[in-house]
Amino acid sequence: MNQSMQDLFCDTVEAPAGAPFRGVTLVVDGAELCAVDFLGYEERMHRLLARRFSGYRLVRTPNPAGATDRLRAYFAGDIGALDVLPVKTGGTAFQSAAWLALRRIPSGTTATYREQAVRIGRPAAVRAVGAANGQNPIAIVLPCHRVIGADGSMTGYAGGVASKRWLLAHEAGSRKREAVDCPG
Repeated sequence: MNQSMQDLFCDTVEAPAGAPFRGVTLVVDGAELCAVDFLGYEERMHRLLARRFSGYRLVRTPNPAGATDRLRAYFAGDIGALDVLPVKTGGTAFQSAAWLALRRIPSGTTATYREQAVRIGRPAAVRAVGAANGQNPIAIVLPCHRVIGADGSMTGYAGGVASKRWLLAHEAGSRKREAVDCPG
């Protein structure tokens, strides 16, 4: 049986100076972003991609579907740059709902796992939301870094808690700059 390989287009984006991570790898299936993960976490990214694609080949491509430019803009301080990127999450219906709900948490702010569970209409599914967030295939763009513990703690994050703190501070700082720069 000949199993066909799907070409997925990938690129990398360097992290800004001071970030606790080196950068990210992004993967596009042609038109939609299907993976973003931190450099050094390629094994995790491949494991998540293998669940969704029976056979795939990563093809290095500059700026696939404009995603590289959008991530660079985000790292440069345009925190809304990622909001327009189309995504293809894969996963179960529950996981997809949990992941897509992440985009409704305003940048520079946080929500608890309970608030995220309520947001998707499953208030008792707090632990399941946490488990789904841990399998989020599109880091940063689907911002699970904005979800914190009920006590305000920086709970686990696939890219590391230092990366989570940095992303939240980056977004909060960008929101403050936007407020100052906007003519009143």
